[in-house]
Amino acid sequence: MTQKTDTKAEKAKLAKKRAELAANGITLSELCAENEINYQAARDLLRGKAKGRRGEAHRAAVFLGLKPNPEKLAA
Repeated sequence: MTQKTDTKAEKAKLAKKRAELAANGITLSELCAENEINYQAARDLLRGKAKGRRGEAHRAAVFLGLKPNPEKLAA
């Protein structure tokens, strides 16, 4: 089950990422296809329906820069 984001800061971060993609003329489907990211997971993240805690949603969140890379944090 997905959860909506709550804070204004999270909503602003998502809006900024959506605007960044649009400003660069990149569609989410193109970005996902080129980088082997699950489209639905990325879409749910950018709409605020998922938090990216596990699995494909987490992988998409790290790729989109919405979460820090855990591999870099451990090093």
